Amino acid sequence: MNGTHQPGPQREVTTVWNRCLAVIRDIVPEQSFNTWFEPIVPLRLNGTILTIQVPSEFFYEWLEENFVHALRRALDTAIGREGQLEYSIIVDKGNEQNRPLTVNVPTTKSPQTAKPDNVNPDILKSPFQLKDLDSLTLDSYLNPTYTFDNYVEGDCNRLARSAGYAVAERPGVTSFNPLMIYGGVGLGKTHLVQAIGNYIKNNSQNKFVLYVTSEKFTNQFLNAVRTDGIRDFTSFYMQVDVLVIDDVQFLQKKEKTQEIFFHIFNHLHQSGKQIIMTSDRAPRALDGLEDRLLSRFKWGLSADLQTPDLETRIAIIQKKLQAEGIYIEDAVIEYLAHSVNTNVRELEGVIVSLMAQASLNRRDIDLELAKSTLRNIVEDSEREVTIDSVQEAVADYFNVTVADLKAKSRKRELVHPRQVAMYLAKEKTDLSLKSIGYHFGGRDHSTVIHAVQTISDLVAKPSETRNAVEKLKALFK
Repeated sequence: MNGTHQPGPQREVTTVWNRCLAVIRDIVPEQSFNTWFEPIVPLRLNGTILTIQVPSEFFYEWLEENFVHALRRALDTAIGREGQLEYSIIVDKGNEQNRPLTVNVPTTKSPQTAKPDNVNPDILKSPFQLKDLDSLTLDSYLNPTYTFDNYVEGDCNRLARSAGYAVAERPGVTSFNPLMIYGGVGLGKTHLVQAIGNYIKNNSQNKFVLYVTSEKFTNQFLNAVRTDGIRDFTSFYMQVDVLVIDDVQFLQKKEKTQEIFFHIFNHLHQSGKQIIMTSDRAPRALDGLEDRLLSRFKWGLSADLQTPDLETRIAIIQKKLQAEGIYIEDAVIEYLAHSVNTNVRELEGVIVSLMAQASLNRRDIDLELAKSTLRNIVEDSEREVTIDSVQEAVADYFNVTVADLKAKSRKRELVHPRQVAMYLAKEKTDLSLKSIGYHFGGRDHSTVIHAVQTISDLVAKPSETRNAVEKLKALFK
């Protein structure tokens, strides 16, 4: 039987292990069997020593701690009383270039010294039944309003959305595991990952999906340390089918939390479970995280979310208004889309404020209301300068009207103030050249480039223009 070079040794070890599994299946609950025995790979049979491969050291310890009686009975049936078990633990999964790194550990407990398998039935229950983990187990913690249907697709998020949808349809099966979605504040990271979770939850009822923020995960871990509940905490997370963890940058410099997350990550990944994460920056820019964790973050796909372009912003506004059952003229929608270009969250906030203003004042949403609402929001939160405030200040300084700045006239007394206003708009707002041109009578972005260059040349040396620009800039500090 000791013939690793004999034909069909793998077939022999698989047969023996299948006999073991048949015995174990009758002893342990189905959920525990799926979590702790299905991921095991039978490696070799050397005489009466059966070697099995497990995903982590924690996994091996858990089997030894909780299932040694079931394993002993299985070995007795499949090999005989002299049957022994050896574990091969994957330390690093490796890749095409490097072989997986494993260590072999002989079994350390005998059935006589081990505690019985049924000492704590709670550890064998499914996540739905556990009650003592901060009530997290009773809920996936997903917001049902976050769906793919109300997630507006554009050039800014196409890759991330497409990858997310592929994962939602086949969790744990695609090469996008883990899936990392990263980007700045308010760009829709949480919406997208929860949309994936909701899709899986609604279409794969047998899979347990869990959404948790890194901060929540850390607090639960610290609570588990205080209450001596680390094993229950880890066991619970290892039973999750789809783990959605938000804001992983929060794990920076938290060594112990990173260590436990590393073990959970390894177990889930090697068990074919899906891991989805968000971060406010790319994995390569995440300082304060262990290299071994960062390298695992890069195993799957990292997709970024960018600031939505004008067309996407218009589509977002239209989607939001449609959901609220409100009609606004296209000119107002375009004005809002041109004026708010920071992120989706701020754009939606402006729409909500606009609807509130219209309701309170019992009036329709028109361009005038949009402008005054936007101005109030900016003043209230001391945000960046608006295009309107730039135009008003410049018009006042040069003794012309805002309408003059937007007019088609090419008179020098209007062209110069217009160019100064375009220059300041480029300096003081985050608007694109295209949007700035829109606010100056629908001019082309090349006109804005020419204006900015002209004024830049004039302020580079002492001149009336430099004095005017410095005085105007002082108004916006």
